[in-house]
Amino acid sequence: MSILNMRRVLVGVDDSVDALLAFEYAIKRAVKDDLELVIVSVLENDELNVYQALNKDYIHGQYNDLEKHVLDYQEQARAEGVKNVRAVIAEGEPGEVIIKEVIPKVQPDLLIIGSKAKEGIAKYFGSQAAYMAKYAPVPVLVVR
Repeated sequence: MSILNMRRVLVGVDDSVDALLAFEYAIKRAVKDDLELVIVSVLENDELNVYQALNKDYIHGQYNDLEKHVLDYQEQARAEGVKNVRAVIAEGEPGEVIIKEVIPKVQPDLLIIGSKAKEGIAKYFGSQAAYMAKYAPVPVLVVR
């Protein structure tokens, strides 16, 4: 698919300032160009301590909280005029999961992400955005 004939945009959200800017840009782009908007957020299991990781109730609660939060993003996009919007939740290392699992399933024409992560050690290195920009099989727009 040519970047000029876009149909679907994937935006990663994690509540960081940069991700919120990316989300706002994605909404504007989706409305302007009548694109499908897919919102993805990743439950990062590596930030859990061993007791949390072994506690299925804790993991389930974290997943449910994230799901509700992402659905709030979806409703916000609809309220701002995006006609076709859906949400995806994945688990694991954000950059890797988005590149290896989410993009092949969603098949976006463009990935929009913030330049800095909200939490974890990745926020200090910007490695998630750099990883996705380097390895994504689709164009990537990094917002900051």
